[in-house]
Formats: sequence, C-alpha cells, structure tokens
Amino acid sequence: MPELPEVETIVRDLRPRLRGDRVIAVRLGHPGVIRHPDPIGFATGLQEARLGRLRRRGKFMLLGVDGPALPGGSALVIHLGMSGTLCLTGAGEPDPRHLHLGLRLQSGGELRFVDPRRFGRLLLGTPGELERSGRIPRLGREPLGPDFTAEWWCATLGRSRRSLKAVLLDQAVVAGCGNIYADEACFLARVRPQRRAHRCRLAERRALHRALPIVLRAAIAGRGSSIASYRDGFGARGEAHEALFVYGRAGLPCVRCGGRLRRSVVAGRTTVFCPGCQR
Repeated sequence: MPELPEVETIVRDLRPRLRGDRVIAVRLGHPGVIRHPDPIGFATGLQEARLGRLRRRGKFMLLGVDGPALPGGSALVIHLGMSGTLCLTGAGEPDPRHLHLGLRLQSGGELRFVDPRRFGRLLLGTPGELERSGRIPRLGREPLGPDFTAEWWCATLGRSRRSLKAVLLDQAVVAGCGNIYADEACFLARVRPQRRAHRCRLAERRALHRALPIVLRAAIAGRGSSIASYRDGFGARGEAHEALFVYGRAGLPCVRCGGRLRRSVVAGRTTVFCPGCQR
C-alpha cells in the first residue's frame, strides 16, 4: 500500500500542474471505488469544475474543486488503497486496464486513477463533512508536522500497552505511516517493533521519534518505494525501496551487524527486524 512518502511524491508532482485547470469531461469505471456521492452525483459535481490546490493528509490526497454543482470548500478525496495510482497523462494516450476515473482537462491532459484491486476510494465533498459523517477517518498527527513533538510522542507511547508497530500503524495516532516505514523507523531507532510501547525507556521513545521523520524524508527524496504497483505522478517508478534497511529483506544479512534478519507477524502485519541490533 502506498504510504506517506509515495502519496507525498505524487502530490508534489501534480500540484503545480493541476491548479487552475478545468475539467471538461469525466470518465468513470467501476462504481465501487466511488464512495460518495453516487456515481451520477460524483460525475456531475466534477463536470466543469475548476481545480484548486492538491494536498496530502495522511495517506489521502485532497484536490480542491470549485464547480457550479458543488458547495464551497469541496475537494476530490483520493485514497490509493493497495494498488492505486494517480497520474497525469498526455492527450490521446491509450487507456490502461483498471481505469476507474479519468478527468479530461482543459490544458489537454487527463488525470487518471487506476486501481487493479479496487481497494482505493474516491469521494467528493467538503473534507469536514466527509470526516463528520465517517466517510473518511479522523487522522492523527503528521509525522513531518510541527505538532509531532517528542513530548507528545513519548507521552503517547507511555500510555499505550500495544506494540510499537501497532502504535505506528494506527492512523488515528500517526497519519501516513504504514508497514514499510514502521519497520524502517524501528530499525533505525534500534528497537524491536513487537516491544510494548509503555515498557520502552524514554531514550528509546525519543530515538523512535527522531527516526520516523528521517526514514520518511529519505523515502520522499527517493521518490517512494515501488515494491509493487506504486508509480509517481507521471507513471514512473520510485527508487526508495532500493535503500530499505529491513523491509522485504527477511533472511538477508543486517546492513549494520551482519546478522540474519528475522520475519515475524506483529499487529497482524509481516514484520522484519534484526534480533541482534534491535532490543
């Protein structure tokens, strides 16, 4: 599943190229990916809409839209799910398989949402109302934001009896962190993902607080991890997966100590760690 770095890469790619453009035609594929409103209302709302600022919140993308059939402050909300991609293509490019949304733009391009497994989500409305109605979740703090402070993080871990991995994956706590970068942050901080959060020493909590933004920023610099279907805003693969320390490397030597990396299941997710380096 695309996580914060992958979504952030797409947002940075597309933001300057979409703002101010206008939708001249809407094409829809499988209706199941449209979660709100119904497909007819969804297409009607986007027709002739002016595109505003594209931003990221957790693993969600929010594209401002201003149209005659939309309330003020509306946004096209996109979640890539397990296999979704969002990219801007040139005019006349052939349709890919599993195309579920195509927005033909006045500038000549088309914004396309493709999702083979159909776990992605498309919603249209005001973000506040979508959150209040439960159609999109209430999200926690952004790990790259100013309110992701060491004091808050250490206090949060001190109150939790869950594993560190479970806390990192909880989108109501940390918005945007997923399986890949939870494992990477725990490795960098030298703590095992299965450790109970409240049992970690203050120094270990602080180390994890420092590690998470480091691995996220490094992955953004590498333009995301193309382990499976992820592509950036122009359909190209990222390179961040080539520099991962532990994720997907079970059984291989640890880059730090040379010991064999071990696979486990933590918080219901496949987890890789070094039993020698991580305590």
